Amino acid sequence: MAELNAKIPSGPLAGKWTQYKDHQNLVNPTNKRKLDIIVIGTGLGGASAAASLGEMGFNVKIFCYQDSPRRAHSIAAQGGINAAKNYPNDGDSIYRLFYDTIKGGDYRSRESNVYRLAEVSNNIIDQCVAQGVPFAREYGGSLENRSFGGALVSRTFFARGQTGQQLLLGAYGALSRQLKLGTVKLFNRHEMQDLVIIEGKARGIIARDLVNGKLERHFGHAVVFATGGYGNVFYLSTNAMGSNVSACWQVFKKGAYFANPCFTQIHPTCIPVHGDYQSKLTLMSESLRNDGRIWVPKSKEDAEKHRKRLIKAKDIKEEDRDYYLERRYPAYGNLVPRDVASRAAKERCDAGHGVGDTGLAVFLDFEESIKRLGKHVIEERYGNLFQMYEKIMDENPYENPMLIYPAAHYAMGGIWVDYELMTTIPGLYALGEANFSDHGANRLGASALMQGLADGYFVLPYTIQNYLAGEIRIPRMATDKPEFEEAEKRVKDRIRQLMEVKGNKSVDHFHKELGKIMWEYVGMARNEAGLKKAIELIRALRAEFWKDVRIPGSADELNPELEKAGRVADFLEMGELLAFDALNRNESCGGHFREEYQTNEGECLRNDQDYMYVAAWEYLKEGEFQLHKEPLKYEEIEVKQRIYK
Repeated sequence: MAELNAKIPSGPLAGKWTQYKDHQNLVNPTNKRKLDIIVIGTGLGGASAAASLGEMGFNVKIFCYQDSPRRAHSIAAQGGINAAKNYPNDGDSIYRLFYDTIKGGDYRSRESNVYRLAEVSNNIIDQCVAQGVPFAREYGGSLENRSFGGALVSRTFFARGQTGQQLLLGAYGALSRQLKLGTVKLFNRHEMQDLVIIEGKARGIIARDLVNGKLERHFGHAVVFATGGYGNVFYLSTNAMGSNVSACWQVFKKGAYFANPCFTQIHPTCIPVHGDYQSKLTLMSESLRNDGRIWVPKSKEDAEKHRKRLIKAKDIKEEDRDYYLERRYPAYGNLVPRDVASRAAKERCDAGHGVGDTGLAVFLDFEESIKRLGKHVIEERYGNLFQMYEKIMDENPYENPMLIYPAAHYAMGGIWVDYELMTTIPGLYALGEANFSDHGANRLGASALMQGLADGYFVLPYTIQNYLAGEIRIPRMATDKPEFEEAEKRVKDRIRQLMEVKGNKSVDHFHKELGKIMWEYVGMARNEAGLKKAIELIRALRAEFWKDVRIPGSADELNPELEKAGRVADFLEMGELLAFDALNRNESCGGHFREEYQTNEGECLRNDQDYMYVAAWEYLKEGEFQLHKEPLKYEEIEVKQRIYK
């Protein structure tokens, strides 16, 4: 078992990041021009990292499979970004943001990384304001805040329901400046296929030009991954259809450990499934829970009548409504963390109180807030979200409650990284949702944007220098080296293998079948028998995929089905690891809920004695993984049962 050295600086928690920066190695401006860095992904993590590294003087190549960096999935994060500015003067602080994040993750995240995240959060807001991000403002001109789940303070900065998009435009502006200056070179419509390792260090990638199908070799003194999460392993999720695990899975196979894959988030505020031909689900921002109240009918008879369309929500009297989050969690009410809200919704629906045509929905009601604040205020705060809901559901949410239900959303697990964000492969870094580092077993709302920008703007630009300072004598390598040849051959062989199957079933058929297995057995609730069943079914489905998948067209042209096939092939392997990790973790914590381990009130029952560690998995061969453990130590906080009542 390899030693997992997290490289956490010594000293008091509040001083670790400062101490690290004071003692790290640096690269002088002249030497920066001699070093090449590859960045994969143009979301908030990748774009901010590439822009920052380019501004510092490094030579950067940045890759995305989309036609533009502005297509990155970061735009879909609607509700806001956290920071400990304490503008509302309601008692917030860096420590409280740190504590809420640790508690929200059910004490399964690394203390030092989370404190650093809280510490740099304020810098993010200043940076984005300077870029012109149009955050909402109070009447007097100061930035406005709102509340999000898992916090008793208002610390979330927002731009209506378009926060992710506006932040990405800010990062894209910074990136565009470097593209103009020539410090960064953009490769759009390119997909990373394999990592090139030379003498044990990450030295480049093999990329496929998605327009003409050609394979390209690219050298870098270091490689940075910011490729997002693996939520699409569930097929129906809030992720963009192109979001995938492939880049992370390829480096996993090359020696980068995969940490806590079973920690996946089910978001409570999504538009329910409404058909067998649906390809994705739509997220309704958690910010709506600030002013919307969640409820179901108290009586099963009323719920049944609504399912049969015999009554509408407004026909159910106030005294006949169960505001179950306010009833069960009076301190936090509708703003409990996402995993808590999701399980509570599932419990009510499973008990027969669900509404909508399928019975798998609850109400998100704005009637009270409209009466209290006025429709114009709700429209100012959430107008675009209400428009989106009405277009999809053909119902006016100002007049009738929204229907919502939990859906797969975010991956807290990811590639294992140390304090410097370096993986177990020297020279390979992972940022944002692609790594595991900051959220533990559950992510609080408005923290994804915070982590992506913290990693890209304020963490990696420091930590990567500590490594590159030792690489300045390494000249740029020609891409005709044997390691590049071998990596390209592996990619060609895999593409040829996919194209030669010539089966009868589409790629989407296999992705949908995988999604059904994952949601049924590895979704909101898991148990030993179901997880073992999932592993059997995934293995059988994977074998069928390689015998009967149909990919039209050819490999040397624009071929979206070939793109999807490679990604689904990786999901069919990754899904097994996810189930394997969930089977290994005999406890409930955050988004990982094992039915065998729960309190009398149906809450998560952790096992801190046996499972207070990061589960870092090493790839051995298909279907075989070796567990490595990074113990989690808490010095500044008391570990206790998570209570939101």
